[in-house]
Amino acid sequence: MGGLSFLPNPLNTPSTGPPAGGFAFPAPLFCACPRARTKAILAYTIRRTLILIASLFIAAIVLFVLLRLLPGDPANALLGVGATEQQIAAARAQVGSDQPLYVQFVSFIGSLARLDLGTSFVSRASVLEEIGNRMTVTLPLTFFGFVVALVLAIPLGIIAAVRSDKWYGAAISVISQLGIAIPVFWLGILLVTLFSINLRWLPSGGFPLKGWANFGEAITGMILPSLTIGLVMGASLLRYVRAATLDVLGSDFLRTARALGASFPEALIRHGLRNGAVPVISILGIELASTFLGAVVIERVFSLPGLGSMLLLAIQQRDYPNVQGVLFISTLLVLLIGFAADIAQRLIDPRLRTRGRAFA
Repeated sequence: MGGLSFLPNPLNTPSTGPPAGGFAFPAPLFCACPRARTKAILAYTIRRTLILIASLFIAAIVLFVLLRLLPGDPANALLGVGATEQQIAAARAQVGSDQPLYVQFVSFIGSLARLDLGTSFVSRASVLEEIGNRMTVTLPLTFFGFVVALVLAIPLGIIAAVRSDKWYGAAISVISQLGIAIPVFWLGILLVTLFSINLRWLPSGGFPLKGWANFGEAITGMILPSLTIGLVMGASLLRYVRAATLDVLGSDFLRTARALGASFPEALIRHGLRNGAVPVISILGIELASTFLGAVVIERVFSLPGLGSMLLLAIQQRDYPNVQGVLFISTLLVLLIGFAADIAQRLIDPRLRTRGRAFA
Protein backbone atom coordinates (compact mmCIF):
# COMPACT_ATOMS: atom_id res chain seq x y z
CA MET A 1 0.00 0.00 0.00
CA GLY A 2 3.00 2.32 0.24
CA GLY A 3 2.84 2.90 -3.51
CA LEU A 4 -0.58 4.50 -3.18
CA SER A 5 0.46 7.27 -0.80
CA PHE A 6 0.33 9.84 -3.61
CA LEU A 7 -3.38 9.38 -4.20
CA PRO A 8 -5.53 12.36 -3.17
CA ASN A 9 -8.34 12.20 -0.69
CA PRO A 10 -11.27 11.48 -3.09
CA LEU A 11 -13.89 13.35 -1.09
CA ASN A 12 -11.80 16.06 0.57
CA THR A 13 -12.93 14.73 3.94
CA PRO A 14 -10.88 14.48 7.15
CA SER A 15 -8.58 11.52 7.21
CA THR A 16 -8.79 8.83 9.83
CA GLY A 17 -4.99 8.96 10.08
CA PRO A 18 -2.33 7.40 7.86
CA PRO A 19 -1.63 3.74 8.44
CA ALA A 20 1.83 2.30 8.40
CA GLY A 21 1.91 2.07 4.61
CA GLY A 22 1.43 5.81 4.21
CA PHE A 23 -1.99 5.81 2.46
CA ALA A 24 -4.61 7.84 4.32
CA PHE A 25 -8.06 6.32 3.86
CA PRO A 26 -10.75 9.00 3.72
CA ALA A 27 -13.38 9.24 6.37
CA PRO A 28 -16.86 8.09 5.34
CA LEU A 29 -18.99 10.52 3.34
CA PHE A 30 -21.41 10.80 6.22
CA CYS A 31 -20.07 11.64 9.64
CA ALA A 32 -20.41 8.93 12.25
CA CYS A 33 -22.08 11.49 14.52
CA PRO A 34 -25.75 11.54 13.52
CA ARG A 35 -26.56 13.91 16.39
CA ALA A 36 -24.15 16.57 15.09
CA ARG A 37 -25.43 16.07 11.54
CA THR A 38 -29.04 16.42 12.65
CA LYS A 39 -28.19 19.52 14.66
CA ALA A 40 -26.50 21.15 11.66
CA ILE A 41 -29.46 20.38 9.38
CA LEU A 42 -31.93 21.65 11.98
CA ALA A 43 -30.00 24.90 12.48
CA TYR A 44 -29.84 25.51 8.73
CA THR A 45 -33.55 24.68 8.33
CA ILE A 46 -34.44 27.24 11.00
CA ARG A 47 -32.31 29.91 9.29
CA ARG A 48 -33.83 29.14 5.90
CA THR A 49 -37.34 29.23 7.39
CA LEU A 50 -36.68 32.71 8.78
CA ILE A 51 -35.35 33.80 5.39
CA LEU A 52 -38.45 32.31 3.75
CA ILE A 53 -40.75 34.28 6.06
CA ALA A 54 -38.79 37.50 5.45
CA SER A 55 -38.87 36.94 1.68
CA LEU A 56 -42.60 36.33 1.78
CA PHE A 57 -43.11 39.52 3.77
CA ILE A 58 -41.08 41.54 1.26
CA ALA A 59 -43.04 39.95 -1.59
CA ALA A 60 -46.29 40.93 0.14
CA ILE A 61 -45.09 44.54 0.39
CA VAL A 62 -44.18 44.62 -3.31
CA LEU A 63 -47.53 43.07 -4.24
CA PHE A 64 -49.45 45.57 -2.10
CA VAL A 65 -47.60 48.57 -3.58
CA LEU A 66 -47.89 47.42 -7.20
CA LEU A 67 -51.63 46.77 -6.94
CA ARG A 68 -52.17 50.20 -5.39
CA LEU A 69 -50.22 51.84 -8.22
CA LEU A 70 -52.65 50.53 -10.83
CA PRO A 71 -54.93 53.22 -12.27
CA GLY A 72 -58.50 53.34 -11.04
CA ASP A 73 -60.16 52.34 -7.81
CA PRO A 74 -60.80 48.67 -6.96
CA ALA A 75 -64.32 49.66 -5.97
CA ASN A 76 -65.10 50.42 -9.62
CA ALA A 77 -64.92 46.70 -10.38
CA LEU A 78 -67.94 46.19 -8.14
CA LEU A 79 -70.06 48.80 -9.92
CA GLY A 80 -71.54 49.15 -13.33
CA VAL A 81 -71.50 52.16 -15.59
CA GLY A 82 -73.38 55.17 -14.21
CA ALA A 83 -73.03 54.40 -10.51
CA THR A 84 -73.99 57.22 -8.14
CA GLU A 85 -71.64 58.87 -5.65
CA GLN A 86 -73.37 57.08 -2.79
CA GLN A 87 -72.87 53.71 -4.46
CA ILE A 88 -69.19 54.45 -5.13
CA ALA A 89 -68.68 55.47 -1.49
CA ALA A 90 -70.40 52.31 -0.27
CA ALA A 91 -68.27 50.16 -2.60
CA ARG A 92 -65.07 51.86 -1.42
CA ALA A 93 -66.04 51.20 2.18
CA GLN A 94 -66.77 47.57 1.29
CA VAL A 95 -63.34 46.94 -0.27
CA GLY A 96 -61.52 49.19 2.22
CA SER A 97 -60.03 51.58 -0.34
CA ASP A 98 -61.38 54.56 1.63
CA GLN A 99 -58.94 53.81 4.46
CA PRO A 100 -55.39 55.24 4.72
CA LEU A 101 -52.69 53.15 3.06
CA TYR A 102 -51.09 52.04 6.33
CA VAL A 103 -54.47 50.78 7.57
CA GLN A 104 -55.00 48.93 4.29
CA PHE A 105 -51.51 47.42 4.55
CA VAL A 106 -52.01 46.18 8.13
CA SER A 107 -55.35 44.67 7.12
CA PHE A 108 -53.72 43.13 4.02
CA ILE A 109 -50.90 41.49 6.03
CA GLY A 110 -53.32 40.26 8.66
CA SER A 111 -55.53 38.65 6.03
CA LEU A 112 -52.53 36.95 4.40
CA ALA A 113 -51.39 35.61 7.78
CA ARG A 114 -54.83 34.00 8.17
CA LEU A 115 -54.76 32.83 4.52
CA ASP A 116 -57.86 34.91 3.99
CA LEU A 117 -57.48 36.05 0.38
CA GLY A 118 -60.88 37.69 0.24
CA THR A 119 -63.83 37.26 -2.10
CA SER A 120 -63.87 37.63 -5.86
CA PHE A 121 -65.52 40.81 -7.14
CA VAL A 122 -67.01 38.93 -10.10
CA SER A 123 -67.99 35.44 -8.91
CA ARG A 124 -68.46 36.38 -5.20
CA ALA A 125 -66.67 33.09 -4.39
CA SER A 126 -63.82 32.66 -1.95
CA VAL A 127 -60.52 33.39 -3.70
CA LEU A 128 -58.72 30.63 -1.79
CA GLU A 129 -61.33 28.04 -2.77
CA GLU A 130 -61.19 29.13 -6.40
CA ILE A 131 -57.39 28.91 -6.38
CA GLY A 132 -57.67 25.44 -4.84
CA ASN A 133 -59.96 24.34 -7.68
CA ARG A 134 -57.58 25.73 -10.29
CA MET A 135 -54.60 24.08 -8.60
CA THR A 136 -56.06 20.68 -9.42
CA VAL A 137 -55.09 21.44 -13.02
CA THR A 138 -51.90 23.49 -12.65
CA LEU A 139 -50.10 21.30 -10.09
CA PRO A 140 -50.61 17.99 -11.97
CA LEU A 141 -49.59 19.74 -15.20
CA THR A 142 -46.38 20.99 -13.56
CA PHE A 143 -45.69 17.59 -11.98
CA PHE A 144 -46.20 15.58 -15.17
CA GLY A 145 -44.08 18.02 -17.16
CA PHE A 146 -41.37 17.79 -14.49
CA VAL A 147 -41.39 13.98 -14.64
CA VAL A 148 -41.10 14.02 -18.43
CA ALA A 149 -38.15 16.42 -18.17
CA LEU A 150 -36.36 14.22 -15.63
CA VAL A 151 -36.92 11.04 -17.63
CA LEU A 152 -35.41 12.69 -20.70
CA ALA A 153 -32.69 14.89 -19.18
CA ILE A 154 -30.95 12.60 -16.68
CA PRO A 155 -30.15 9.57 -18.87
CA LEU A 156 -29.56 11.58 -22.03
CA GLY A 157 -27.39 14.11 -20.17
CA ILE A 158 -25.21 11.34 -18.73
CA ILE A 159 -24.92 9.65 -22.14
CA ALA A 160 -24.01 12.96 -23.79
CA ALA A 161 -21.20 13.43 -21.25
CA VAL A 162 -19.86 9.87 -21.09
CA ARG A 163 -20.01 9.48 -24.87
CA SER A 164 -19.09 13.04 -25.80
CA ASP A 165 -16.54 11.70 -28.28
CA LYS A 166 -19.20 9.72 -30.15
CA TRP A 167 -21.53 11.06 -32.83
CA TYR A 168 -24.68 10.36 -30.80
CA GLY A 169 -23.28 12.22 -27.78
CA ALA A 170 -22.74 15.29 -29.94
CA ALA A 171 -26.17 14.82 -31.54
CA ILE A 172 -27.86 14.85 -28.12
CA SER A 173 -26.11 18.13 -27.26
CA VAL A 174 -27.16 19.73 -30.56
CA ILE A 175 -30.79 18.63 -30.16
CA SER A 176 -30.87 20.02 -26.61
CA GLN A 177 -29.67 23.39 -27.90
CA LEU A 178 -32.46 23.38 -30.47
CA GLY A 179 -34.98 22.50 -27.75
CA ILE A 180 -33.91 25.50 -25.68
CA ALA A 181 -34.28 27.84 -28.65
CA ILE A 182 -37.86 26.73 -29.45
CA PRO A 183 -40.58 28.89 -27.77
CA VAL A 184 -42.85 26.80 -25.60
CA PHE A 185 -46.06 28.09 -27.20
CA TRP A 186 -44.72 27.28 -30.69
CA LEU A 187 -43.86 23.74 -29.62
CA GLY A 188 -47.35 23.36 -28.16
CA ILE A 189 -48.95 24.47 -31.43
CA LEU A 190 -46.66 22.10 -33.34
CA LEU A 191 -47.65 19.13 -31.17
CA VAL A 192 -51.33 20.00 -31.53
CA THR A 193 -50.94 20.15 -35.31
CA LEU A 194 -49.17 16.79 -35.40
CA PHE A 195 -51.00 14.67 -32.83
CA SER A 196 -54.46 16.29 -32.80
CA ILE A 197 -55.10 17.63 -36.30
CA ASN A 198 -53.06 15.34 -38.53
CA LEU A 199 -52.91 12.05 -36.61
CA ARG A 200 -56.04 12.62 -34.45
CA TRP A 201 -54.52 10.66 -31.58
CA LEU A 202 -55.00 13.17 -28.78
CA PRO A 203 -57.35 16.07 -27.99
CA SER A 204 -56.13 19.53 -28.90
CA GLY A 205 -57.02 20.96 -25.50
CA GLY A 206 -59.67 21.38 -22.87
CA PHE A 207 -60.37 19.64 -19.58
CA PRO A 208 -63.43 17.63 -18.50
CA LEU A 209 -66.10 19.57 -16.60
CA LYS A 210 -66.10 16.92 -13.88
CA GLY A 211 -62.35 17.29 -13.47
CA TRP A 212 -60.41 14.29 -12.20
CA ALA A 213 -63.64 12.42 -11.56
CA ASN A 214 -63.44 11.66 -15.27
CA PHE A 215 -59.92 10.30 -14.85
CA GLY A 216 -59.32 8.85 -18.30
CA GLU A 217 -60.36 11.99 -20.14
CA ALA A 218 -58.41 14.18 -17.71
CA ILE A 219 -55.19 12.18 -18.20
CA THR A 220 -55.65 12.25 -21.96
CA GLY A 221 -56.06 16.01 -21.87
CA MET A 222 -52.83 16.34 -19.88
CA ILE A 223 -50.60 14.41 -22.29
CA LEU A 224 -49.84 17.11 -24.85
CA PRO A 225 -49.45 19.99 -22.35
CA SER A 226 -47.17 17.87 -20.13
CA LEU A 227 -45.13 16.76 -23.12
CA THR A 228 -44.75 20.36 -24.24
CA ILE A 229 -43.49 21.49 -20.83
CA GLY A 230 -41.31 18.40 -20.40
CA LEU A 231 -39.54 18.74 -23.75
CA VAL A 232 -38.64 22.40 -23.25
CA MET A 233 -37.67 21.97 -19.61
CA GLY A 234 -35.81 18.73 -20.34
CA ALA A 235 -33.72 20.37 -23.07
CA SER A 236 -32.53 23.01 -20.62
CA LEU A 237 -31.97 20.56 -17.78
CA LEU A 238 -30.04 18.18 -20.03
CA ARG A 239 -27.27 20.75 -20.50
CA TYR A 240 -26.76 21.05 -16.74
CA VAL A 241 -26.76 17.28 -16.25
CA ARG A 242 -24.17 16.94 -19.03
CA ALA A 243 -21.97 19.69 -17.54
CA ALA A 244 -22.18 18.20 -14.03
CA THR A 245 -21.33 14.74 -15.34
CA LEU A 246 -18.33 16.08 -17.28
CA ASP A 247 -17.05 17.70 -14.08
CA VAL A 248 -17.41 14.41 -12.25
CA LEU A 249 -15.62 12.46 -15.00
CA GLY A 250 -12.58 14.72 -14.64
CA SER A 251 -12.51 14.65 -10.84
CA ASP A 252 -9.76 13.21 -8.66
CA PHE A 253 -12.06 11.08 -6.54
CA LEU A 254 -13.37 9.21 -9.58
CA ARG A 255 -9.84 8.46 -10.75
CA THR A 256 -8.96 7.35 -7.22
CA ALA A 257 -11.93 5.00 -7.12
CA ARG A 258 -10.82 3.52 -10.46
CA ALA A 259 -7.26 3.13 -9.17
CA LEU A 260 -8.57 1.26 -6.13
CA GLY A 261 -10.18 -1.31 -8.41
CA ALA A 262 -13.72 -0.03 -8.99
CA SER A 263 -15.13 -0.45 -12.47
CA PHE A 264 -16.16 2.67 -14.37
CA PRO A 265 -19.94 2.13 -13.96
CA GLU A 266 -19.49 1.33 -10.26
CA ALA A 267 -17.32 4.41 -9.64
CA LEU A 268 -19.74 6.64 -11.56
CA ILE A 269 -22.83 5.34 -9.77
CA ARG A 270 -21.40 5.14 -6.22
CA HIS A 271 -19.36 8.33 -6.24
CA GLY A 272 -20.13 10.37 -9.34
CA LEU A 273 -23.91 10.61 -9.29
CA ARG A 274 -24.15 11.96 -5.74
CA ASN A 275 -21.51 14.63 -6.34
CA GLY A 276 -22.96 15.54 -9.71
CA ALA A 277 -26.46 15.79 -8.26
CA VAL A 278 -25.62 18.73 -5.97
CA PRO A 279 -25.47 21.46 -8.66
CA VAL A 280 -28.28 19.84 -10.61
CA ILE A 281 -30.66 20.01 -7.64
CA SER A 282 -30.36 23.80 -7.46
CA ILE A 283 -31.13 23.97 -11.19
CA LEU A 284 -34.07 21.61 -10.66
CA GLY A 285 -35.56 24.08 -8.18
CA ILE A 286 -35.19 26.94 -10.65
CA GLU A 287 -36.58 24.91 -13.54
CA LEU A 288 -39.53 23.66 -11.51
CA ALA A 289 -40.39 27.21 -10.43
CA SER A 290 -40.07 28.41 -14.03
CA THR A 291 -42.32 25.58 -15.19
CA PHE A 292 -44.97 26.51 -12.64
CA LEU A 293 -44.87 30.17 -13.61
CA GLY A 294 -44.80 29.33 -17.33
CA ALA A 295 -47.96 27.26 -17.04
CA VAL A 296 -49.95 30.39 -17.89
CA VAL A 297 -48.78 30.13 -21.51
CA ILE A 298 -49.41 26.40 -21.78
CA GLU A 299 -52.85 26.70 -20.23
CA ARG A 300 -53.80 29.33 -22.81
CA VAL A 301 -52.52 27.21 -25.70
CA PHE A 302 -54.41 24.11 -24.55
CA SER A 303 -57.44 25.89 -23.00
CA LEU A 304 -56.86 24.45 -19.54
CA PRO A 305 -58.75 25.97 -16.58
CA GLY A 306 -55.67 26.35 -14.39
CA LEU A 307 -54.11 29.05 -12.27
CA GLY A 308 -52.64 30.90 -15.25
CA SER A 309 -56.02 31.15 -16.97
CA MET A 310 -57.52 32.40 -13.72
CA LEU A 311 -54.89 35.14 -13.48
CA LEU A 312 -55.39 36.35 -17.06
CA LEU A 313 -59.17 36.37 -16.66
CA ALA A 314 -58.91 38.27 -13.36
CA ILE A 315 -56.69 40.91 -14.99
CA GLN A 316 -59.15 41.34 -17.85
CA GLN A 317 -62.07 41.70 -15.43
CA ARG A 318 -60.08 43.88 -12.98
CA ASP A 319 -60.87 41.35 -10.27
CA TYR A 320 -58.28 42.59 -7.77
CA PRO A 321 -58.77 39.92 -5.07
CA ASN A 322 -58.20 37.14 -7.60
CA VAL A 323 -55.13 38.86 -9.04
CA GLN A 324 -53.75 39.43 -5.57
CA GLY A 325 -54.48 35.87 -4.44
CA VAL A 326 -52.97 34.16 -7.49
CA LEU A 327 -49.79 36.25 -7.34
CA PHE A 328 -49.35 35.64 -3.61
CA ILE A 329 -49.90 31.87 -3.82
CA SER A 330 -47.58 31.65 -6.84
CA THR A 331 -44.88 33.54 -4.94
CA LEU A 332 -45.35 31.28 -1.94
CA LEU A 333 -44.98 28.12 -4.04
CA VAL A 334 -41.86 29.43 -5.79
CA LEU A 335 -40.25 30.26 -2.45
CA LEU A 336 -41.17 26.83 -1.07
CA ILE A 337 -39.59 25.15 -4.10
CA GLY A 338 -36.35 27.06 -3.50
CA PHE A 339 -36.50 26.19 0.19
CA ALA A 340 -36.91 22.48 -0.55
CA ALA A 341 -34.05 22.54 -3.08
CA ASP A 342 -31.69 24.15 -0.54
CA ILE A 343 -32.54 21.61 2.16
CA ALA A 344 -32.09 18.73 -0.30
CA GLN A 345 -28.63 20.03 -1.23
CA ARG A 346 -27.58 20.01 2.43
CA LEU A 347 -28.90 16.50 2.92
CA ILE A 348 -26.97 15.17 -0.07
CA ASP A 349 -23.67 17.03 0.30
CA PRO A 350 -22.16 17.14 3.83
CA ARG A 351 -19.56 19.67 2.66
CA LEU A 352 -22.31 22.29 2.45
CA ARG A 353 -23.27 21.59 6.06
CA THR A 354 -19.65 22.04 7.12
CA ARG A 355 -19.42 25.26 5.14
CA GLY A 356 -22.63 26.49 6.74
CA ARG A 357 -21.16 25.93 10.23
CA ALA A 358 -17.97 27.70 9.23
CA PHE A 359 -19.91 30.85 8.27
CA ALA A 360 -22.44 30.64 11.08
